[in-house]
Amino acid sequence: MFSSVLSFGIRGIEGFCVNVEADISDGMPMFELVGYLSGEVKEARERVRTALKNSGFDFPVKRITLNLSPGNVRKQGTGYDLPMAVAILAAMGAIDKAALSKTLIIGELKLNGDVGGINGVLPMVICGRKMGIKRCIVPADNAAEGAMVRDVEIIAVSDLKQAADHLNGKEVIGPYIPDEGSGPKPVEKGGADLKYVKGQAAARRGLEIAACGMHNLLMVGAPGAGKSMLAKCIPGILPPLSGEEALEVSSIYSVAGLLGDNRKLITERPFVSPHHTVTDVAMTGGGTYPRPGNISLSHRGVLFLDEMPEFSRYTLEVLRQPLEDRKITVSRNYGTYVYPADFMLVGAMNPCPCGAYPDLSKCSCTETARKRYMSRLSRPLLDRMDICVDVMKLGYDDMLSGKMAESSGEVRKRVIRTQKIQSERFLGTGMMFNSQMGADEILEYCSLKPEVREWFSHALKKLDISARGYSKILKVARTIADIDELEEIGRDHLAEAIQFNNSYIMG
Repeated sequence: MFSSVLSFGIRGIEGFCVNVEADISDGMPMFELVGYLSGEVKEARERVRTALKNSGFDFPVKRITLNLSPGNVRKQGTGYDLPMAVAILAAMGAIDKAALSKTLIIGELKLNGDVGGINGVLPMVICGRKMGIKRCIVPADNAAEGAMVRDVEIIAVSDLKQAADHLNGKEVIGPYIPDEGSGPKPVEKGGADLKYVKGQAAARRGLEIAACGMHNLLMVGAPGAGKSMLAKCIPGILPPLSGEEALEVSSIYSVAGLLGDNRKLITERPFVSPHHTVTDVAMTGGGTYPRPGNISLSHRGVLFLDEMPEFSRYTLEVLRQPLEDRKITVSRNYGTYVYPADFMLVGAMNPCPCGAYPDLSKCSCTETARKRYMSRLSRPLLDRMDICVDVMKLGYDDMLSGKMAESSGEVRKRVIRTQKIQSERFLGTGMMFNSQMGADEILEYCSLKPEVREWFSHALKKLDISARGYSKILKVARTIADIDELEEIGRDHLAEAIQFNNSYIMG
């Protein structure tokens, strides 16, 4: 007897269809698994056999062959246990095969027959919806996660017997409907508030411009000047994720197993801040069992590198490709995995090893030591930082002042308004922010009046700014003009953008 059950696997963060085919025939008793399987999938042989027995089903003493198709794609994870068991029961005649039509089944089996949760359910259900799947049988632990996807019935099962009874119509389980106390709920916005940041007018302005256009930002200042606190304020001024972005980001965290026990839908932009000892593999993703790294976990959000020169040179250099392509490709023996990596890079660093420069009365660093410290960041990487700001050490009057500055909530309103202007401008182009503009878009949306162009040309020659620097200045100036709600880029906008250029650091 033959049967087939539809399941899904994960490649990168995308789901792909897997047909779990079971054949039971006469011959020497054996249980064989085929289909380019990893070690944990091969171990399913014993989990499925024992779970069937402990769920009250007789395991057939016949030749059993399970094939996971397509055979040219490696299968990993434990989510194929439940579809394997269901396929065997259907081939035995213990489950109605007609009930398996257009039904996605995923889940891990425990030895007692219970169904355990797995990672990556959300992208699997999303992929199933694209293929026209209307019903998904998932572990009860993953029900809230699967219910994030609309127009798909989520059937939550706790054990193998319950799944079999549902398919046979003996115990019909209704679609999972999350209530107010469970299921996907927005994650509360975190981060510090700008109202507690005293002084730092230039740094606050640079932070706001960077958030409005999702520009990469580098903060340079003495230790204790407030660079880390400013960076932690960024989540509070960024707008929430759109519905499509929320599913995309939540899918990444689902694959990484970081959604948490409550399986909440991520609605606020991620803020990822790895330690400077992080390895390049942890940053990019991959490993023996490929999973998203810090770069992908910051997708649609912020990747903050505190004490940027302390990161290893190789770890920093792997950022260059995803900053350009907005995705990262990891190649391994078993295949190539593509993870999204559209993030805003925020870095913080001291101006010299001791951190006191340019105060020469306190700085103990030689010019050679300072240049060596700055050279830890390569020119190509620094060249990808759109905005650079000096975070000045606070004076005592500012420290003792009890006056509150403008709050993150007020700044966030301007950021939302400015990003709305950009989204309307780039509607249908696949872009969302000014930082994503290429040469064609810069030519179209950053046109200058003749007198402004002449002034800009003179400034470029005087400052000896590179072609990449020219593009960065125009994109930042476009964002500043959007903040002012002006269609034309003016001289003042260009002048401010030039002030935020980082050419002097690379000099």
